[in-house]
Amino acid sequence: MASAFTSSSSTTISGSNFSRLSSSSELKAAPIGSFRLLDRPHGSSTAISFSQRRSLFKPVNAEPKRNDSIVPLAATIAAPEVTGNEEVEDYGQLERDLENASPLEIMDKALEKFGNDIAIAFSGAEDVALIEYAHLTGRPFRVFSLDTGRLNPETYRFFDTVEKHYGIHIEYMFPDAVEVQGLVRGKGLFSFYEDGHQECCRVRKVRPLRRALKGLQAWITGQRKDQSPGTRAEIPVVQVDPVFEGLDGGFGSLVKWNPVANVEGRDIWNFLRAMNVPVNSLHAQGYISIGCEPCTRPVLPGQHEREGRWWWEDAKAKECGLHKGNIKEEDASQLNGNGNGDAYANGTAAVADIFDTHSVVNLSRTGIENLARLENRKEPWIVVLYAPWCRFCKAMEGSYVELAEKLEGTGVKVGKFQADGEQKEFAKRELQLGSFPTILFFPKHSSTPIKYPSENRDVDSLIAFVNALR
Repeated sequence: MASAFTSSSSTTISGSNFSRLSSSSELKAAPIGSFRLLDRPHGSSTAISFSQRRSLFKPVNAEPKRNDSIVPLAATIAAPEVTGNEEVEDYGQLERDLENASPLEIMDKALEKFGNDIAIAFSGAEDVALIEYAHLTGRPFRVFSLDTGRLNPETYRFFDTVEKHYGIHIEYMFPDAVEVQGLVRGKGLFSFYEDGHQECCRVRKVRPLRRALKGLQAWITGQRKDQSPGTRAEIPVVQVDPVFEGLDGGFGSLVKWNPVANVEGRDIWNFLRAMNVPVNSLHAQGYISIGCEPCTRPVLPGQHEREGRWWWEDAKAKECGLHKGNIKEEDASQLNGNGNGDAYANGTAAVADIFDTHSVVNLSRTGIENLARLENRKEPWIVVLYAPWCRFCKAMEGSYVELAEKLEGTGVKVGKFQADGEQKEFAKRELQLGSFPTILFFPKHSSTPIKYPSENRDVDSLIAFVNALR
């Protein structure tokens, strides 16, 4: 997520307030959240209070010493002594009250409650809708973005367009230069293609976000349930943040608002068009979900929008860590390290089968082994290696079934083999399985199957593949 804090004209924050690396390579503390925690008596109540305002905190301008082995936090928080009764908010009840509210109503409530202590996290994608909703409330608002240093040029230009369109200044947060230097020098510029994107995201996104949120009591995100059904299907419109800490420090000190959680992607785009909101030019090139340039690409017909992110990894890996608390625990426990859910195939969860039609032959382990051994087949085969729980497999179900129907009577057999669970290691070893779905073509006079190389899974592309090899 490219995120940055921005405020309306009445709450503009100068970019000079943010941390910069000096010529001596010492990193100055960022003023966002740079407060020293004062002694606070421990009361008997465990209720979470959000009534304290930032004016109670005394900023600390002292620059922390760098420890060569540990990168210091940019901010430390402490609460002053507070007297009197504190207002306690039941955010579970508030979430229930706002469950069916419009995004505009949810945004208005968030800004009303937290004022200058809340900010919109803006990635440079369709979450520009959040800024439009905030603008429509007529209230002052702040926006922040994480500049990872690896964003597309189009995204940087879009940031500038948004600032001018709304008359705001986005508050940019940057990764720690020493951490980035260590990562790149030690592992290269593109290590994430080999060992996963989590480490790079942790350095360039998660830690800068953590520093930013330390100066807030609440933040607003563009998460939607339909963005990633496997990990975001239960996002509430408002919640106590389960991962990050806010201004007061400790669990429960930060509130997370998700005004568009219940809105579908097509409705977001209808809203943007109706309100003539500027959008990132990458969208016109097929990008839907937009992140860093090396890790984002356009999606193709039949693909879910999240397949454009970290495409070399499987389902579970399609998160960078910014919204870790919203990943369903049951999904995480049922997915192995590659995002392939062995637990489903082992009977721990019931999942309906897919590609279930008379036109598609269901191959057993013995059937696929026999097919792979044949050097002279009576007819060629196209077979999909799939997992019934995989949303990317589900996304191509319609096109694959249509393919099977079109190939009936042509002499080409269409099959499927469920390759998760106990069959996964066999499929990886013998059938070139890399991720789900994997599509193989077994020629008529060859024992070696040919792997479909494209991510384009519409029926016309699949037929072109078959016709080129049959």
